[in-house]
Amino acid sequence: MSTKKEAYLCLSAMLRAREPKLLNGEKAQRMLDAASFAEAAKLLTDCGYEDMSQLDAAGVNAALNEHRNGILYELDSLVPEEGLVDIFRLKYDYHNAKTIVKAEAMGQDAERLLSNSGRMAPKALLSEYNDEHYSSMPGKMGEAIADAKAILARTNNPQLADARLDKAYFAELVEHARKMNNAFLTEYVRLMIDSTNLKIAVRTLRMGRSIDSIRDALLDGGTDTDRILAAGDGEGLVNLFAHSKLEKAASVGAEALSGGSLTAFELECDNAVTAQLKAAKLMSYGPESVVAYVAAVENEITAVRMILTGFLDGIDSARTKERLRDTYA
Repeated sequence: MSTKKEAYLCLSAMLRAREPKLLNGEKAQRMLDAASFAEAAKLLTDCGYEDMSQLDAAGVNAALNEHRNGILYELDSLVPEEGLVDIFRLKYDYHNAKTIVKAEAMGQDAERLLSNSGRMAPKALLSEYNDEHYSSMPGKMGEAIADAKAILARTNNPQLADARLDKAYFAELVEHARKMNNAFLTEYVRLMIDSTNLKIAVRTLRMGRSIDSIRDALLDGGTDTDRILAAGDGEGLVNLFAHSKLEKAASVGAEALSGGSLTAFELECDNAVTAQLKAAKLMSYGPESVVAYVAAVENEITAVRMILTGFLDGIDSARTKERLRDTYA
């Protein structure tokens, strides 16, 4: 690393002090047990959220996005290494790219659906896209967004367009991790890629298609894709990921191929990534604490959105609980 870990001493201490306020399993259960949406929302003020008890679904989504943005902007100004927070901004750049490409194809307005959490401001990205100034977009996004637009026009298949953008997104993740030269971050990105590839493989097999049909969709940067293709079926995937952090997920994936729950499988994939993040708790200070904290906030926001929208949509709390991922806290 170009920056010594000691440069993170104060920032790591600050984030460690904030960790007790994060949503944990006990707090999530209290929300699920609440008598109403308003009561559940008010419990979140103890976690540092604004009072969302009077908001509708759109208001909740906006408040959660603003909560995330505030944390990312704050950390941008505090991290001693440029580019570390971009690890998390990348996802929103590519969300915006997918949204813009598909909205244009459908003749819809994309602006209201764009996120402010990316590296590039939504309006600027939309303007550059409309003017076909792809070279001014950050990283690999310009080339990928031009390719995705052409793919969608040629095939009318949004999944293929999304796959092109996903490849660019994960390629940038790998590149950022390499530049950071941090073993924890490298392993985190590698596990994200393996988890995504395992999901792609299981979904494909569950649809009755050959695993070889996903050759172009698999992501580089994790377990060699030829080994995933060679696995061939659920049993092969179990053997491939045996003794790895995705061992349980692969086993539940094989069960999903025999009529088991696809939701339970995907939950195990996500939980494996969260378990990797928890290793950062053993490190007193360093970039690991930043990566783990921001990822924990991302997972927290996902859980909060799921619980609150569940109340608004009248979904039974037991069903919502089944879909919740493990928490970092």
